[in-house]
Amino acid sequence: MREADGVQTSVIKDLMQRRSFFPTVHAPVLAGMAVAMVLGISAGSVRAQSQTSVPTTIPPQSQTDISSDGQTRTTTSTATDSTGKQVQSVTTSRTLGRGKKKSKEDKVVQSKDTKKSLRKGQKTDALAGIDAKLPDKQLYDKALVAMKKGHYDVARLDLQTMLNTYPNSEYQMRAKLAVADSWYKEGGTAALTQAESEYADFRVFFPNVPEAAEAQMRIGDIYFRQMDKPDRDYAKALHSEEEYRRMLTDYPDSTLVPQAKQRLREVQEVLATRENDIASYYATHENWAAVIARYQTVIDSYPLFSHVDDTLIGLGDAYEAEARFFRASKLPESGKAKLEKLYDDQAAEAYRKVVLEHSAAPHVEDARDRLAAMNLPIPEPTREQVAASEAMENSRSTYSIAARAKLLVMHTPDTVTTARIGEPTLVDPKPTLAPTLVRRAASDFNTAFNNATPAAPAPATDAAITPAAAEPAASAPAKPAAPLAFEDLPSTDGAAPASGSTFTASPAAATPSSGNSLGVEILTPSARVGGGAPDTSGGLKPVGPPDAAPLPTPEKAGEAPDRLNEITAPTTPAQAPRADGKRTKPEFDKSDESSSKHKKKKGLKKVNPF
Repeated sequence: MREADGVQTSVIKDLMQRRSFFPTVHAPVLAGMAVAMVLGISAGSVRAQSQTSVPTTIPPQSQTDISSDGQTRTTTSTATDSTGKQVQSVTTSRTLGRGKKKSKEDKVVQSKDTKKSLRKGQKTDALAGIDAKLPDKQLYDKALVAMKKGHYDVARLDLQTMLNTYPNSEYQMRAKLAVADSWYKEGGTAALTQAESEYADFRVFFPNVPEAAEAQMRIGDIYFRQMDKPDRDYAKALHSEEEYRRMLTDYPDSTLVPQAKQRLREVQEVLATRENDIASYYATHENWAAVIARYQTVIDSYPLFSHVDDTLIGLGDAYEAEARFFRASKLPESGKAKLEKLYDDQAAEAYRKVVLEHSAAPHVEDARDRLAAMNLPIPEPTREQVAASEAMENSRSTYSIAARAKLLVMHTPDTVTTARIGEPTLVDPKPTLAPTLVRRAASDFNTAFNNATPAAPAPATDAAITPAAAEPAASAPAKPAAPLAFEDLPSTDGAAPASGSTFTASPAAATPSSGNSLGVEILTPSARVGGGAPDTSGGLKPVGPPDAAPLPTPEKAGEAPDRLNEITAPTTPAQAPRADGKRTKPEFDKSDESSSKHKKKKGLKKVNPF
């Protein structure tokens, strides 16, 4: 074959060199084309003959080898032609067989950030590259690209065009969700309000799709982003708590449930901090009913609060303050002991709850010290209680430099120490109100004192009672004293209360009594001295002058002048004539008015202010 190719090449060169053989220029070109066609046909026939002239008379022998990498296969085959010569051919191919493992340098391991970005891109662009030639898909992809670049208005225009032009498109649901996402990513008060409306519409039109849970989650995130500090307006926090609770109750099988629970814990951390701060403020003003109401609300509604141990100790201190108040008051010992025991027991219960349920909390030693000061036994928590408390405290984050810098710059609520485990409350329990506690305290007071043993009558002698005095007593028995009411509670300094019913300590010499006497005297309205009408004023003086003389008749106002606000010009003193008959200007009074044409005072005139 190589010899035939060489002959063809030499013939062509010889023909091209003999150009003068042809009479014209076009003739050699045509001749060359004809020769090439002839040579091509002859070469094809020779190749066909060479392939058909080698019949195999001996079965071929084959051998297969697999290289060390496990992917390259080498096949060697041997055959014998008609002349008796052996012909060997080698074939190499790639295989997928198992061989030696790759080295660590050949492996490519994706980082966590790369995997996270791939998952995020797969979630947002789940339909990327699918039906890319469809016009509605092209508009949808164009809108997503514009949204990634921050051109939210352009993205919404493309999405709205797709929705109006192709109302039956299979991308309609994703397009409506993308419109809401564009408003959410744009930010701002107006944009977030519009995003909430779009997410609510999506949830109404597509209630059974998995994306409905995402729309509900975004509504909660909108209020979460606008949530302020605990000492500011808490309306956004309440709305956020409501939306996250709705997310957990309406979509319990969603993949966003763990994220929603954590957001709800952070929101409840802010609300609990607000209630706890208000209770601390009332404690500085010794308004114990309000303090107990706020602390009890925190304990019942937000059990995952990071400072719940401090809250329980504050609740116990409030009950203990009420017990100290009754202990220092001048009340009968029988009823006072009951009230002291009632409030001491409630304080001890709060301290025991800290020791048992929050044994790993920072303020557990304070609760132990308070129980020891009250001469009460300190309980020991079980292993399960200790393990639960340690798990709760270990799940909380600690303050770092980055966290403190974020709180300082961003002015966001402090949710660093929020728990990462535990179930947040989905239904608010009945709140504890201060008026309810006041009514309960009044009921406890009345029960403690009105059920006390009445005082025994004083022993009387025969000499002290005369027959004349004993006869009216037999005919008209003495009227029992009115029971002691909660409004009659005196202050610790012995001052009388401000209500109409008053009581004072009776002298021991005037009314002899036993040791169980109440020691009070009820003052009732009595008749006027001299047999007049009974005094119903309760001892108060009447308002007005003592003689109660009628007031004089008011004088008639004078008539108003005819001319109002009329300013009269100051009179200028007349010019005094001189001896020569000329008039001189009056002397200018510099103390009356100022002028730039007159000189300032000099000498004594400057010193004299008049």
